Amino acid sequence: MIYVLPHWFPPTAGRPRHRVIVAVDIEQSTSRPDPVKAELRRALYDLFNQALRSAGIHRRHRDRFIDRGDGLLALVRPADQAAKPIVLNHAIPAFGQLLANHNASLASTGRLHEQFRVRVVVHAGIIRYDNNGCFGEALDIAFRLLDAPGVKEALRTTAAPLSLVISDEIYRTIVRHDYAGTDFHAFRPLVTVHIAGHCHPGWIRASRQATRPHITEIAGYEQAARYQSRGRIA
Repeated sequence: MIYVLPHWFPPTAGRPRHRVIVAVDIEQSTSRPDPVKAELRRALYDLFNQALRSAGIHRRHRDRFIDRGDGLLALVRPADQAAKPIVLNHAIPAFGQLLANHNASLASTGRLHEQFRVRVVVHAGIIRYDNNGCFGEALDIAFRLLDAPGVKEALRTTAAPLSLVISDEIYRTIVRHDYAGTDFHAFRPLVTVHIAGHCHPGWIRASRQATRPHITEIAGYEQAARYQSRGRIA
């Protein structure tokens, strides 16, 4: 369940704020029928909120989630309880484990069409706000990295339920300093995006799990969805 304060107001319009940026996108969401998409969205919000809370990041430590249709955007406020290492080394791994458990539970009940996997980006930078929402180059970088072909390919070729890409900002300030819980050798600079004439590397975390051909459950979700759809029509 998502806990939302009854009276939430965005930060003051026009004033720049520093945020840890986490964006999530569901793999192949456009191939799902709308009723299944509704279940995926519900599960995504629930699991991601659980992951943040398990890392000690509560509602007061972040802005309200921003919906992206087939994903979400979380902007975490800089605080001791929600520092970048905690997001990277605790919240994201917890999210991956929760998602793996969720998919396994669906497999045991035959609801393969409700399984899903995600791409995740972690970045940090200055965000600006106006009456319509938030914007800024930091968000442009995060979304370009999230949608980079190399990041999509990394998810296609692994059995893991989550593919993670981090910005050079996160790599330089967290990973390369080998903070507790960070696997320095797990990240590779496999993608680059270009914004306003500048190159922004993205570091993809290599998965230790089996490669994609060993998946049976998630690979069959589309067939299961089509089968159930035909049954409802009949």
